[in-house]
Amino acid sequence: MNTDSRRRTLLLSAAATAGMSLVPARSLLAQDLYEPSRLDVPYVPTPQEVVDRMLAMGKVGKNDVLYDLGCGDGRIVVTAAKVHGARGTGIDLNPVRIAEAQENAKKAGVADRVNFRVGDLFKTDVSPASVVTLYLLPTVNVKLRPRLWQQLKVGTRVVSHAFDMGPEWPPEQQDEVDGRTIYYWTITQANKRAVKA
Repeated sequence: MNTDSRRRTLLLSAAATAGMSLVPARSLLAQDLYEPSRLDVPYVPTPQEVVDRMLAMGKVGKNDVLYDLGCGDGRIVVTAAKVHGARGTGIDLNPVRIAEAQENAKKAGVADRVNFRVGDLFKTDVSPASVVTLYLLPTVNVKLRPRLWQQLKVGTRVVSHAFDMGPEWPPEQQDEVDGRTIYYWTITQANKRAVKA
């Protein structure tokens, strides 16, 4: 299968995952795939050195299940699987990014340990995660916070690139890599009580 055919197959697969039907009039390439007209968060890739530090801060290991919310091209999930032996799931609203993530997982030889799907962060069940990674926006983090508190088990680790969770949930740890801040939290029983209050 040539490169264009493989890309076409990947993009059609991502479109099907998103529940879209496409009837291409010509050869289907990335620009032909439907991209949502409005995304809550623009796609900006996380530099690899920041990915590495996020996974180190999250103490990611072979027994972990990592969820990356707003996964983009899948680099956090792929690195967690390839370097740390974890299993992972990436969620993104953009099917073009999901197609890229699936291709990156295949190239890295970890397609059997990861999965990527088109989905809405606010409708995704994150309860299987032992680690959650984020690179969203401050308003999105704050809106997502109650869902994390409600669904994640006590002890689950949360790591965010660039943005915190607001004053109601101060980070337990933060670090900097090349001027970029990374924040770290763990889910506690107090978080669970706060949701119910």
